[in-house]
Amino acid sequence: MARVRYGARTEAEVTAARTASAKLPDIWSTGVVALWETDPDAVAAVLPPPLGPTGRPLVRVTVSNVELPGHPLGAGSFAVAAAHGDTEGWYPLVMPMTHERALTGGREVFGEPKKLGEVTVERDGPVVRASMARHGTAFVEVRGEVRGALPLPEPARRTDFYFKFLPAVDGSGFDGDPLLVHCVRHERVRALEAVTGEVVLRESRYDPVADLPVLRLVEITLGQKTSDQRGRVAERVDPRALLPYVHQRYDDPRQVLDAPPEGSV
Repeated sequence: MARVRYGARTEAEVTAARTASAKLPDIWSTGVVALWETDPDAVAAVLPPPLGPTGRPLVRVTVSNVELPGHPLGAGSFAVAAAHGDTEGWYPLVMPMTHERALTGGREVFGEPKKLGEVTVERDGPVVRASMARHGTAFVEVRGEVRGALPLPEPARRTDFYFKFLPAVDGSGFDGDPLLVHCVRHERVRALEAVTGEVVLRESRYDPVADLPVLRLVEITLGQKTSDQRGRVAERVDPRALLPYVHQRYDDPRQVLDAPPEGSV
């Protein structure tokens, strides 16, 4: 019988796949990063417990072209500064990706809020434009001019916070307790340039990032970086505390009205 590709893999095949993934080469990306201060009340409003605000209401947008072998990827992130106990990091609200391959691992393993979208980074001489779009709306656009090289930063560690959960089969609550995940990335930068420009946030029913306006632009940079990542479960989360925020993950705004039946998880 011919090989049935949906059939079970042998132990040797599983081991070979794990060994190959452990030896992946550095994957570099070219991207624009914009950082700004926004309304502190808006930041507090989007953070599910047990996350809380930091001492500074920052938003960080990253729009990148990732040099995946044979299949370049557009990857975006819109995140707010957050803290979990003594650990400070970033809580992404939406992470548009340009193809399915980039969605599955991040969503299913870490709980990343990834969605299919259009992500572009373009440079024409000194002029730079980066955008994230979904459902026909470029809800974030960063544009400006490169002003010169910046000193390369030392390798740095960054923590992102994600909530990993499965909606219940019967449509009410969750199948099991949600998990708060700490994803730690170690980043290296090989090129970095300053950009003078602006961030434009457009109204979007499905990606309402305009609720976190640019009150004071801190910086815009264009750079090339690579990173690794390791995740761990930090704690199990109270399902009732997380449920009002579940609509952040989906495109149906009516989901904010969902609630579990009395006495259920």
